[in-house]
Amino acid sequence: MANYKLKYKPLGSIAALVEWPYKIDHDILNDINLFRNTLNAELVEYVLDTVPAYNSITVFFDTKKIKYSGIVKKIKEAYKIKNKKQVSNTKLWKIPVCYQDEFGIDLELLSQNKKISKQKIIELHSSTIYDVHFIGFLPGFLYLGGLKEALHFERKSTPRQKILKGDVAIANNQTGIYPRVSPGGWNIIGNSPINFFNVTLDPPCFARSGDKIKFISIDKSTFKAIEEKVKQGAYVIENEQYE
Repeated sequence: MANYKLKYKPLGSIAALVEWPYKIDHDILNDINLFRNTLNAELVEYVLDTVPAYNSITVFFDTKKIKYSGIVKKIKEAYKIKNKKQVSNTKLWKIPVCYQDEFGIDLELLSQNKKISKQKIIELHSSTIYDVHFIGFLPGFLYLGGLKEALHFERKSTPRQKILKGDVAIANNQTGIYPRVSPGGWNIIGNSPINFFNVTLDPPCFARSGDKIKFISIDKSTFKAIEEKVKQGAYVIENEQYE
């Protein structure tokens, strides 16, 4: 595992921002999660929480026990020993998606601009195993890395006022799923009938940073059947250990 030249910045008076090179990258994701495990194990006395993003970790620390300069020193020391810590319990989550035209309302747009068939777009999108980098801007919104270059497509200049719960979308070199109805500027290529965030569960979102996502193409009848199971609380997301 490579060591990166990290940058350290104060985030207000309660957190330190640790930054990696600015890009969406599988190796950086692994390094972030390896280091995050180390921080949570080695600095448990001082660290209150760690929040990952594409190329950073925000480290919230106990200001009653340590100052910013002190936590940065300890963070730097922890990074030197991160290779001794192992990332474990990575799961591959299989997410059903219906890509039919009534759900994939921007498939035709992508097909025309990319000069490939809608079926090819579906095949490319559903044949990839994606990295879960982090969760935001809505609770349960999974930011996924690994989108094939052939599907890279700019986000809309004017966002839609209403994106449906479960809409699967593409923006630039990213793909993700809207966990609830909201405005949004990503290009919609399908919809998943499952829940991505449930406040009654612990944790409320099934996936975490470092997990994997595989989209499974389904037809409309299967979509309706899964949707009904979800309403009844009887649907279990298929998953397996990922090595």
